[in-house]
Amino acid sequence: RSSNKQLLILRTNSGLGAIQFADQKQEFNKRPTKIGRRSLSRSISQSSTDSYSSAASYTDSSDDETSPRDKQQKNSKGSSDFCVKNIKQAEFGRREIEIAEQEMPALMALRKRAQGEKPLAGAKIVGCTHITAQTAVLMETLGALGAQCRWAACNIYSTLNEVAAALAESGFPVFAWKGESEDDFWWCIDRCVNVEGWQPNMILDDGGDLTHWIYKKYPNMFKKIKGIVEESVTGVHRLYQLSKAGKLCVPAMNVNDSVTKQKFDNLYCCRESILDGCSYWVGKGCCAALKAMGSIVYVTEIDPICALQACMDGFRLVKLNEVIRQMDIVITCTGNKNVVTREHLDRMKNSCIVCNMGHSNTEIDVASLRTPELTWERVRSQVDHVIWPDGKRIVLLAEGRLLNLSCSTVPTFVLSITATTQLTLEDEYVASLHLPTFDAHLTELTDEQAKYLGLNKNGPFKPNYYRCWL
Repeated sequence: RSSNKQLLILRTNSGLGAIQFADQKQEFNKRPTKIGRRSLSRSISQSSTDSYSSAASYTDSSDDETSPRDKQQKNSKGSSDFCVKNIKQAEFGRREIEIAEQEMPALMALRKRAQGEKPLAGAKIVGCTHITAQTAVLMETLGALGAQCRWAACNIYSTLNEVAAALAESGFPVFAWKGESEDDFWWCIDRCVNVEGWQPNMILDDGGDLTHWIYKKYPNMFKKIKGIVEESVTGVHRLYQLSKAGKLCVPAMNVNDSVTKQKFDNLYCCRESILDGCSYWVGKGCCAALKAMGSIVYVTEIDPICALQACMDGFRLVKLNEVIRQMDIVITCTGNKNVVTREHLDRMKNSCIVCNMGHSNTEIDVASLRTPELTWERVRSQVDHVIWPDGKRIVLLAEGRLLNLSCSTVPTFVLSITATTQLTLEDEYVASLHLPTFDAHLTELTDEQAKYLGLNKNGPFKPNYYRCWL
């Protein structure tokens, strides 16, 4: 069906060398929440004001209309320190986690090697990531190695309710469900952080919302944090903002720019999930997949080096205004904001598909579409028709939020690489743990060869500038 379709990929200089499509600046839906609920302010940072968070405007009605916040639930051990859609889904979620474990060999190897030593004993980790079967394996690995953890979701569409239930049943304090509102999103983060007698000393973040919430709302708590691990472009940008302002008083690890994240997750995950759900690393995977399906792919780019690579790969480099009327699909992965504006949206052809592969929801100006003259028609979960007065419509996926985890899935084995990097922070060690899956055998340097190259024969083989400390 994609044969001869014309696609536009928009990119800004995120330092990833990726082809990208235009993204959206989205404001939260202003529908009121239930009377009596405490409204948590979004004025946490300029980034949050720009809607870098993944809070959403719809709720999912797949189970029932009762908010999990209004339910009194306990797991089989009598604990109520969680908030999920339905704790009764735990058995189904446990099966999903067990299946994911089979394709995440490195994390399982780390459990086996270090579980008895409990190397993370004393670590109190508060996390905010996608809550899927794959990330559940990471969370439970952290617990198996001795860490105490509390978790919320970084995206309101990507949470698998059954997996969240399985984590809660096993005693994991998790606060997340698919289809959270804006108020729910911040409430869940606050429930993870604001616990009497519990001081986190590490943050594992995806997007930066958790980090900025603690920084703004609980400054004394933030000062006691020993380290931050951040895996997204958006979150890394926000950490650099703090660092440049002299306010990042905590060591931080930029996992997004790690070798394993760049060469595997940002390429292979996006290459597979873009097709399932509908820059040059994220965008590179998107472009390669779509080109292989017979699409005519155009690329926008601000970085001349990445632009040249796109041209060498056979893609036509254009400006958005030049081709927007002809595009059938527009995909964004820039990590920027206001890349696709209302003017662009007005000029799109009928039935153009618009979606975002970047982490944040700021790239496509979806807020500008919430006006009286335009009609929103829900086609199915996370697929909307936005209809103009003349009958023209665009197909908007996931309201401009992260497509690959909102509308599809990602390859478990590739996520195993990223998750293990978050845990160990050692790229070459992570890669070596995954090689046995392919029955791969590394060649060893002789002493003479190692001396000639100036390397230890056992590594590391990459220079220091591959490391990821901010």
